[in-house]
Amino acid sequence: MSSAPATVTSSRFVATHSVLTLNAAHPYVAKSLVDAHEMHRTVMSGFRGWVPDGERDARSQTGVLSTWTVDLKNARLVLVVQSRVPADWSHIPNAALADKPHTLTIDRTLRTGDTLTFRTVINPVYTRPRRDPETGRTIERGRRIAHTRPDHVKGWFTRRLQAMDEPRNASDGLPRIGATADPATLGIRMLPTVTSASAKGLRVVRAEIRGSLTVTDPQALSAVLAQGLGHARAYSCGLILTR
Repeated sequence: MSSAPATVTSSRFVATHSVLTLNAAHPYVAKSLVDAHEMHRTVMSGFRGWVPDGERDARSQTGVLSTWTVDLKNARLVLVVQSRVPADWSHIPNAALADKPHTLTIDRTLRTGDTLTFRTVINPVYTRPRRDPETGRTIERGRRIAHTRPDHVKGWFTRRLQAMDEPRNASDGLPRIGATADPATLGIRMLPTVTSASAKGLRVVRAEIRGSLTVTDPQALSAVLAQGLGHARAYSCGLILTR
């Protein structure tokens, strides 16, 4: 059943951002660039000791989300890591750093009607259920299928937009993000798929979305900013950067 529309007109979002500018030609960085699981390890290496070793949900406990861009011409990898606890990047080899790691505290009050410029990299997947060929009824939840066309990615995102006074969940239970946008103004770009030799079968289809959001439900948007959007959040998808 859909949640009732929010009545709260503001919500505070607090997190820590680390910005790492790395030398993409250095072996420490190059390994992360060619293997998605190694990138995950690099990101999580900044949070050793915050949770007991071996806990499977260490990323969610520390609130870690990340995104990265690479400039191959200048051999620069820029990694942005969001967390609810401070990171320690002192273990990164000096030669792998193109600049000193920069950290800042994000402390922002979101209000209904605010306009935000945003960028996010998402894993645009949907579940295709298996149906009984005779009855047409769903017999299994099915497997995840990735959208590979920009127009389909745009549809994936716009389904999660939340107009003013709409509930936080669509009629099919899909969570909305607490903001709306004009779909015609969204910029969609398909990014290279990332894989891993160390995590068999891992294949993350990625797409970048840029545009402008208008806040309609500050609490819902704060939750999405903190928790991330969609799947593959352990592999640098789902972080929404705003300004």
